[in-house]
Amino acid sequence: MPKPEVDPTVQLELSVDRGSPVPLYFQLAQQLESAIEHGTLTPGTLLGNEIELAARLGLSRPTVRQAIQSLVDKGLLVRRRGVGTQVVHSKVKRPLELSSLYDDLESAGQRPTTTVLVNTMVAASAEVAAALGVSEGSEVHRIERLRSAHGEPIAYLCNYIPPGLLDLDTGQLEATGLYRLMRAAGITLHSARQTIGARAATAGEAERLCEQPGAPLLTMQRVTFDDTGRAVEYGTHTYRPSRYSFEFQLLVRN
Repeated sequence: MPKPEVDPTVQLELSVDRGSPVPLYFQLAQQLESAIEHGTLTPGTLLGNEIELAARLGLSRPTVRQAIQSLVDKGLLVRRRGVGTQVVHSKVKRPLELSSLYDDLESAGQRPTTTVLVNTMVAASAEVAAALGVSEGSEVHRIERLRSAHGEPIAYLCNYIPPGLLDLDTGQLEATGLYRLMRAAGITLHSARQTIGARAATAGEAERLCEQPGAPLLTMQRVTFDDTGRAVEYGTHTYRPSRYSFEFQLLVRN
């Protein structure tokens, strides 16, 4: 006879503080969300019975249902008829600091994969030349990559690199992140100038990112500098907002 499935939430250290002003459903939702984002509850995992979870935590069933529904609304869980409540891929939250998408995905417990679409030398346009501090029309390296996690595309990355900076082997670009390759080549990344925006997906972008034409996309443009002030890369990236977001930390200035 097949063994009964074990509720994966049993292995989580879930608890609620009844003396806290934070609603009980929100406390539970936060702990489940953290487990999803850190890979403890992996995509495809079926959550156990709401009644049993409520009894174990001493909560009412409506409280547990509200916690789960809040994660359904966030796109972290999905209710499937005849199957139950299932974990789906968590959204990547990227902090606004000088890090690569590859490293952010790994830190979030995702499994990043990369497909190199273009790896060639091109003549620098006026925009690229201004960003990299080179002459317009001079040769620069252009790489286009599709970054995915759990088999789903997350971002389309287009980067321009000054010539002779480092070896941009296609196999290495598919095995790891661009910033890791730069650091391995002895380049010290120091700072960046970054712009974040949004726009509608073109037909080509929609096809690459498995979205509908005209769907909203997050955009980012970034110029990265080394510790000597030299521009070492200029990137124009597009992201699926359903799978990706930027996270800000704001400080009050007195």
